[in-house]
Amino acid sequence: MAERPDFGGAGGDKAPIIIKRVKKGEHGHHGGAWKVAYADFVTAMMAFFLLLWLLNAVTEQQLNGVADYFTPIAASTRESGAGGMLGGQTIGEGASQSRPGSTSAVVMPPSSIGSGGSDMTDPKDTPQATEEAVKAAQEAKDQKDFQQVTQELKDTISGIPDLAPLANSLMVDQTPEGVRIQIMDQDKVDMFQPGSANLLPRSRELLAQVAKVIRKMPNKIKITGHTDPSTAVDPQGYTNWELSSDRALATRRALLEGGLDDRQVFDITGVSDRQPMDPKIPRSPRNRRVSIVLLRGENLKGNEFDRLPNFLEKSALPQPLNSAVGETLAPAAKP
Repeated sequence: MAERPDFGGAGGDKAPIIIKRVKKGEHGHHGGAWKVAYADFVTAMMAFFLLLWLLNAVTEQQLNGVADYFTPIAASTRESGAGGMLGGQTIGEGASQSRPGSTSAVVMPPSSIGSGGSDMTDPKDTPQATEEAVKAAQEAKDQKDFQQVTQELKDTISGIPDLAPLANSLMVDQTPEGVRIQIMDQDKVDMFQPGSANLLPRSRELLAQVAKVIRKMPNKIKITGHTDPSTAVDPQGYTNWELSSDRALATRRALLEGGLDDRQVFDITGVSDRQPMDPKIPRSPRNRRVSIVLLRGENLKGNEFDRLPNFLEKSALPQPLNSAVGETLAPAAKP
């Protein structure tokens, strides 16, 4: 029997210890793809929350303006694919020539985006806000003119004792056309001689004072004559239509004598008895009147109207009428 080899152990009977070392291979490089995906996710979330903030910060009109900016100006009405931008042709084949019936216009609302589509406009600068501001300014101006005319007429008449009986004949109010001055008859206090367009002396003086107030205003005026239904039968056909028109013309002449510039007169009308002040009492003396309206918006522009001190020297006023002859004579009776 063969002897076991002696490995130098103490007893010579122990087996050798063998240590195996396994050399592990290196792991492959995974790369940074996950970083790109994560960065895309963070960017998308930032854009999403930024969009939410913008939607909450801007107004509805500004949002509409953004939508309008990206709305196409024209839409194709063709069913085939040849109805595109070039109509199925290349630029060298005459695509720049017009093709009838290819597009239909799309009506777009006014945009609220500023120049270049980047600057957002202030909602206060929109056309609607501008129109409201202009309307409010016009109403304030009309109210100021109304108060000024009313106060000046009151002060003027109260300072002339001869006009005291006519104080109740004067009425100032506001209408859609503008500030209206009405001079009407009272019981036993008439403006004109009955049945004619001849102004009585006190009425002529009252109109002269009215002219001094009107000439300070830049507005043009409209003069309207009114009568009541009562009229005498005239074989020549002279009716209340002619009488109301003649009284409006007589009022114009009296205003010109009082210093009014003829360029301020815009319209003269006679309406007979069609617009009574007191419709329940057709023959009321208040229905016999003359109205003078300072027209809203009908203003003299630029050098057409000059408020210099020598204004009267620049105005060519007509020669004074002979009060004995009268202004507009009623039709003469047949001999």
